[in-house]
Amino acid sequence: MNQNGDNNYYNNDYSQHGGQGMQTPYYQQPTPIPPMQPQPGMASGGQSNKGGMLLLGMLIGVILTTMVVGGAFVGTRIVNLSKNSNTKQTSAGTGDADSVINDESIKKLEAIEEVINEYYYQDEDIDADKMIEGMYAGMVDSLEDPYSVYYTAEEWQSLMEETEGIYYGIGAYLSLDSATGLAKISGVIAGTPAEEAGLRENDIIYKVDDENIQGLELSEIVSRVKGEEGTVVHLTIIREGETDYLEMDVTRRQIESPTVNYEMYDNGIGYIQIREFDDVTTDQFTEALAVIKGSDAEGLILDLRGNPGGSLPVVVDIARMILPEGMIVYTEDKYGERDEYTCDGKNELNIPLVVLVNGNSASASEILAGAIKDYGKGTLIGTTTFGKGIVQRVLPLTDGTALKLTISAYYTPKGNNIHGIGIEPDIECEFDADAYYDDGVDNQLDRAIEEMEKMIH
Repeated sequence: MNQNGDNNYYNNDYSQHGGQGMQTPYYQQPTPIPPMQPQPGMASGGQSNKGGMLLLGMLIGVILTTMVVGGAFVGTRIVNLSKNSNTKQTSAGTGDADSVINDESIKKLEAIEEVINEYYYQDEDIDADKMIEGMYAGMVDSLEDPYSVYYTAEEWQSLMEETEGIYYGIGAYLSLDSATGLAKISGVIAGTPAEEAGLRENDIIYKVDDENIQGLELSEIVSRVKGEEGTVVHLTIIREGETDYLEMDVTRRQIESPTVNYEMYDNGIGYIQIREFDDVTTDQFTEALAVIKGSDAEGLILDLRGNPGGSLPVVVDIARMILPEGMIVYTEDKYGERDEYTCDGKNELNIPLVVLVNGNSASASEILAGAIKDYGKGTLIGTTTFGKGIVQRVLPLTDGTALKLTISAYYTPKGNNIHGIGIEPDIECEFDADAYYDDGVDNQLDRAIEEMEKMIH
């Protein structure tokens, strides 16, 4: 499941550009990490390895059971937690007003622990290890950044396992709904338990197995939705237009989904849908585009609706099959250091292009849509995109835990940062859910075909 758009992909290119603040005795040079593979919510379920991760969405695309919108991790770096480094950290923090690790904070922690041990009446329930993990998580939570997360060793191992190609879940992408603090279904994979149960894009999950999930991290919600194959998860759903909650039982099973679907219409219009930017997506898109071109398509509709994001290198590779010569995207960190991704224009698409987007098109999909719009290479149709213009890096620690931190912002070719804003379509077209679910009519796709016919005829 994508936790918002983050897919666990490692961007080896990015990790070569270590910025200031990373060059401390506690950081080692990046070491090889097992290749990540699709995960429900983290990726899209399937049998592929993942490379670089561009966390632009809300974090960790996992299809495992669901998927989350828009993100991709960029680069990894191992943080060394040795006794010497701990000593240095404590020493460096002592007396430093800007450090949370100092004499006063240590004394207060000791005092709080003493008071708990002396007065807390359910002392048999005290779990010292859980308390320690809670302190670490609290430090990251205090950043108030929904994309920065501390993972316990168990959570990190679970996420790593989810990248090994076997996912058991419901087949839906999840993201956090900022208005309610609940999980929102940002996409449903065809032929999965989620579709069969009647779940729809933009449904809000209120409860999982009758337990309220408001206020939980997206990763926690995802872990509750996923589970062993053949087991049932009960979801309480809020759906716009319904006067009461919807109660649904969904049976988990292994999820496999292609990241690219394509079709050739009779009127000379090609159609390619990209569900996410996974490591296998480049080859799948290359094949799809070759078939479309080989069918003498006069125009192409590129569908990025519900695409939560994914790998930065992958979306850059795909952009190089579409865009003219120039900038695709660049990132900039807190020190002003830039990483630029460019296109030589040798494979520029030479037929009319229409791009479908919506509020669940996030991160990597916004990079592609933003570049296409900046160059005037195609017409965007749909609704304003999600608005995730920041990048995360995952930093595994040597004790088996890990941090995911926002480390830079990304900008479209014209220098626009769309974080919290999104990309407005050239033609606004709201999705008619009733027409789609009742009659199978996709009004946005119909509008795209209508516009394309004007271009080619």
